[in-house]
Amino acid sequence: MLCAIDFSNLHTILRSLYDEMMPLCSDMAGVAQGIAGLGALFYVAYRVWQSLARAELVDVFPLLRPFAVGFCIMFFPTVVLGTINSIMSPIVQGTASMLDGQTLDMQKYREEKDRLEYEAMMRDPSTAYLVDDAEFDRQIDELGVTEVGTAAGMYIERGMYKVKKAIQNFFRELLELLFQAASLTIDTIRTFFLIVLAILGPVSFAISVWDGFQTTLVQWICRYVQTYLWLPVADLFSTILAKIQVLMLQNDISELTNNPNANLDSSNTTYLIFMIIGIIGYFTIPTVAGWIIQAGGMGSYGRAVNNTAQQAGSVAGSLGGAAAGNAVGRFKRLFK
Repeated sequence: MLCAIDFSNLHTILRSLYDEMMPLCSDMAGVAQGIAGLGALFYVAYRVWQSLARAELVDVFPLLRPFAVGFCIMFFPTVVLGTINSIMSPIVQGTASMLDGQTLDMQKYREEKDRLEYEAMMRDPSTAYLVDDAEFDRQIDELGVTEVGTAAGMYIERGMYKVKKAIQNFFRELLELLFQAASLTIDTIRTFFLIVLAILGPVSFAISVWDGFQTTLVQWICRYVQTYLWLPVADLFSTILAKIQVLMLQNDISELTNNPNANLDSSNTTYLIFMIIGIIGYFTIPTVAGWIIQAGGMGSYGRAVNNTAQQAGSVAGSLGGAAAGNAVGRFKRLFK
């Protein structure tokens, strides 16, 4: 083994790290409440003054927004994070169970393939000594003194076979290590992003109370959900790769069952190629998660609506100005 690392334990540590850091959200709640309180004062005062200046009735419903945001800030770990995590947790558990099922199948088929490959080589006397020490010793003992060259050839072939297997196992374990390291890298970055978003979440909610920063609230939710989806997407990607490996192992088992002389070198090479594809594919997970939910979608949508409204207002103003100028000109000509 290149490195005996329990990657599942490291992923569990990252889950524990997220839970341990959540109390820091309460520490930021006090600062956020001050920012939100000042923003709510200006928010309510501006709208009340605007209604009084226009001699209109004060619409109370929009004025409840800063108070609702303030309530979310006060109970941020429970109301906001607890709600989002409770909704998203079944997705994570579902994809994790899919991955566990495929991983167990892959281990079972790999053990069966190794057993069939060993039995196939043991049935052939010309290859049995390569994989079995007792058979090698027996064939060496049967050789006479005059067959020293044959014995030397058997030693060389056995040594070359062991070197070949050692190289194959080295590259397989190296790529599996890099594959697990890529998975751990994505999970670590995801945990870091979630912790930062969670700790500074109350501040983002507080800033959203101020005019001009309303989209901050929606943007925070979108980014948190998108980052949370990295783990389910990673599990789905690993499930697909595990399923491919299961199909390859099933094909190898079928070949060994129907053809005892089957050569599996090409299959082993294909397995290494898929491991390389998996390592590269892991770093596309944030992009795929962005396809599921757009972190900047609502903000872009709001800007598009505002631009359309401004253009419509400009056109309406131009038409109104032209109509007013035409009416004034006609009015003057009547009194000339």
